[in-house]
Amino acid sequence: MALTGIEIFKMLPKTNCKECALPTCLAFAMALASGKAELAACPYVSDEAKEKLAAASAPPIRPVKLAMKEGVKTIGGETVMFRHEKTFFNPTVIAGLVTTAAADAEVDAKLDQFMKLQYDRVGLLLRPEMIAIKDANGDAGKFAALAKKVMDKTDAAILLCSDKADVLKAGAEAAKERKPLLGVATPDNADAFGALAKEMGLALVAKADGYDALAELTTKLTGMGLKDLVIDAGARALKQALQDQVVIRRAPLTAGFKPFGFPTITCPAEMTDDPMMEKLYAAVFIAKYGGIVVVNDLSADGIFPLLLSRLNIFTDPQKPMIISPGIYEIGTPGPDSPVAVTTNFALTYFIVSGEIEASKVSSWLLIQDTEGLSVMTAWAAGKFSGDSVAMFVKKCGILDKAKTRTLIIPGYAAGISGDLEEELPDWKILIGPREASHIPAFLKSL
Repeated sequence: MALTGIEIFKMLPKTNCKECALPTCLAFAMALASGKAELAACPYVSDEAKEKLAAASAPPIRPVKLAMKEGVKTIGGETVMFRHEKTFFNPTVIAGLVTTAAADAEVDAKLDQFMKLQYDRVGLLLRPEMIAIKDANGDAGKFAALAKKVMDKTDAAILLCSDKADVLKAGAEAAKERKPLLGVATPDNADAFGALAKEMGLALVAKADGYDALAELTTKLTGMGLKDLVIDAGARALKQALQDQVVIRRAPLTAGFKPFGFPTITCPAEMTDDPMMEKLYAAVFIAKYGGIVVVNDLSADGIFPLLLSRLNIFTDPQKPMIISPGIYEIGTPGPDSPVAVTTNFALTYFIVSGEIEASKVSSWLLIQDTEGLSVMTAWAAGKFSGDSVAMFVKKCGILDKAKTRTLIIPGYAAGISGDLEEELPDWKILIGPREASHIPAFLKSL
C-alpha cells in the first residue's frame, strides 16, 4: 500500500538541505508520495528508511533516462491515465529512423535535417530528440560505423536496434559515450540481450507478442537485475497498437501490475510507408501513451505539427502557458523604433509578435510578468495596471536601448493610460488597437 507524504516525511532526515532540489524535506516527501521524485535524490536517508520507502516511493511507471550529447530526456514516470487528473510530466521522445541499408548520402541528409528541426516557442526549444539506428544486414562493422556517424553529426539520444547480440554490442561500444538504449530483447534472445544490457549498464527495449508473453519477458529481465526497460508490445496495426498502449498504461496505474510498469516505444515507421499516415499514427501515440515514437520521415511540415501537439498535451492544464518577462526584439529594432508592451501570456505574445513581424516595422516588445494572464484578465486582476507597467518600463532596460519615448499599450487596457502618463511624464502613451489583426496598419501609420 502506498505511503502518504506525512508517513514518508517521518522517515526522512529532516535536514532541509535542499540537495534533492526541493526546498524542504516535507516537499520532498510529498513529491515521493505523488511519484514526482525518486528516493535516490536524498543523500542522507538511512538504510533502514531506504528499505521501507523504496517500494512505496517508486512511481508505478519507472522513469527511464535517455542521454543526449548535452542533457538528459526522461520517459515514463507518469502517475495518471488522464492529464486533467493531475498532469503529464515527461513528454514523448520523437525519434528519427536511419538504417544500415541506406546510402551514406541519404543518411547524411537525414541527420542534417534532424539537426535543423529546432523551433523556439513559448520560451521552449521544440525538437525531435532521438535517432533510432536499425541493423538491416547483420554487418557489425557497418552498424558500429553508423552509430559513430550519428554520434559525430548529431546531439541526439540513440536507440540501437538489431536482432544479433554481436552487432548490437558493436554499436553500443561505438556509441557508449551517449549511453544508448538497446533493442530489441525478445523471448528468444532475452538471455544474451539481457546480459549485454547488464554488462554495459544500459536500458533495454523488451518486445513480445501478447500480454502474457510480454509480462513474462519483463519479469525475466528484471530478475536478471535490469531496472531500466522500455516496452514494445509488438503490434504494427493501429487499432491493436493503440489498445496495447492503453492496457500497458492502465495495468501499473490502476492494478499495480509491475511487469508493465515501464514506458513504451511505438513505431509508426514500421506501420506505413505513407508519410502522412505515419504522422497521424505518431500523433495518436503521442496522445496515448508512447514514451518514444519512431518515425521515418523527418520533413519539417510533418515533424512541426507533432512537436506542437506534444507541447499541448504535456503542458500542465492547471498552469497558464507563459514566456519570460523582458525585452523582445521583433525584426531589427534601433533606438528610434516603436516600443509596445503586453502581458506574458504565451498566446498573447505569439499573436502580437506575429502581427508586428507581419507589419515589417521593427519594434521593441516589452513583456511584463502578469503570471500568465491575458491583457483583459490581467487588467481586471490588477496585474497590468498603470503603476505596474510604469515600474516595469523603468526597470526592464528599454531606456538604454530606445531613444523614443512613445509607449504603445493594448487597446483593451486603455483605462491605464492616465495612470501611465502620470507615472511616465516623459513618455507619450499611445493606445493600440484592440484586435491584433489591426496592429500592422497601426504601426505603419505611426
